[in-house]
Amino acid sequence: MAELEIPDCVIRPRGPWAVAPQSRGRLFAEPQSPTRTDFQRDRDRIIHSTAFRRLKHKTQVFVAHEGDHYRTRLTHTIEVAQIARSIARSLALDEDLAEALALAHDLGHTPFGHTGEDALDEAMRAYGGFDHNAQSLRIVTRLERRYAEFDGLNLAWETLEGLVKHNGPLLQPGGSPVARYRERGIPVAILEYQAQQNLELESFASAEAQAAAIADDIAYNAHDIDDGLRAGLFELADLGQVPLAGELLAEIADRHPELDRSRTTHELMRRVITRLVEDVIGMGKAAFTSGLYRSSENVRAAGKMLIAFSPPFALADKGIKGFLYPNMYRHERVMRVRMHAAQVVTRLFDHLFADISQMPAEWCEGLEGAREDKRARRVADYIAGMTDTFAINEHRRLFGTAPDLR
Repeated sequence: MAELEIPDCVIRPRGPWAVAPQSRGRLFAEPQSPTRTDFQRDRDRIIHSTAFRRLKHKTQVFVAHEGDHYRTRLTHTIEVAQIARSIARSLALDEDLAEALALAHDLGHTPFGHTGEDALDEAMRAYGGFDHNAQSLRIVTRLERRYAEFDGLNLAWETLEGLVKHNGPLLQPGGSPVARYRERGIPVAILEYQAQQNLELESFASAEAQAAAIADDIAYNAHDIDDGLRAGLFELADLGQVPLAGELLAEIADRHPELDRSRTTHELMRRVITRLVEDVIGMGKAAFTSGLYRSSENVRAAGKMLIAFSPPFALADKGIKGFLYPNMYRHERVMRVRMHAAQVVTRLFDHLFADISQMPAEWCEGLEGAREDKRARRVADYIAGMTDTFAINEHRRLFGTAPDLR
């Protein structure tokens, strides 16, 4: 029987700008699967990871027990993956790689969303800081312990590259950090892995990684409006002057003048997603039909993101975020909860760093006599992996009380 390297059932039409279906390789060599491509295997490993399951009980904006219908990191991740696949399919990219990257992009988030990340970053400032993107890499290359032959998930090179660079290069052509890393340098976790396997930090990532990144933006724009309306932080009428959202509300009112609030909100969400996705696909098709990008290496060397909004829709994206920042993320109700959530993370870090024996035994292995930076990083790993619920319960166990995060 002839050896089948890539099953016909998993091959879809792809453009020359898409990544090749077979990876450049993994840090630890493994035989090819007879039934799955490299990126299908990565997607499956991510879904079966402990870190992925924990996303169910990690905050997006609202703490999990605020209500059953608010997004969590898991529901957000599923929405991002759906949008990323849609974009990838329309642009003849590798859908499985785009989906894998979407599913993995938030694995490194702390409990309590960006509030927890900011608090943990401050606690770790003397020890290299904390960055959720670098933590995602740390999880899939070190912290997951499921396989007999290696730590982490041993993901394909293209998946790791996209996880680290989905927002663009980390280094400028001369080797200095890009603007967002100029002050504090590239996160330690990324540099440590870079010493083992070169992820080419000075180039852009694949088109698949770019699709996952912009899918994240699109999902945020839509579901944060939905959650903000559900929470009563603002009303539909407040969106009248918001770019794109206001235009779509007028369109809905003109076509369905008697539509109730719930259906109007849903119509708004689906239209925001549709218009943004269609714009991104249009921009991608224009780039890929130009003849300039005949390989994935051409995409990486383009010097810009090719999967992006057109200028008018980039302004709309900026306008939506400009509305949500003061009206949702900085709303007094949200800020009050954020303050208490930050205190939970800070107190946990200070207490566990001072007495590592309060962590489970497996987390204390190898820390006897260890340097402060190693102890601090282990404590940060432990806290970052906590769900909101677990962090609150740990605070109650250690201090006898837990704040009401509602």
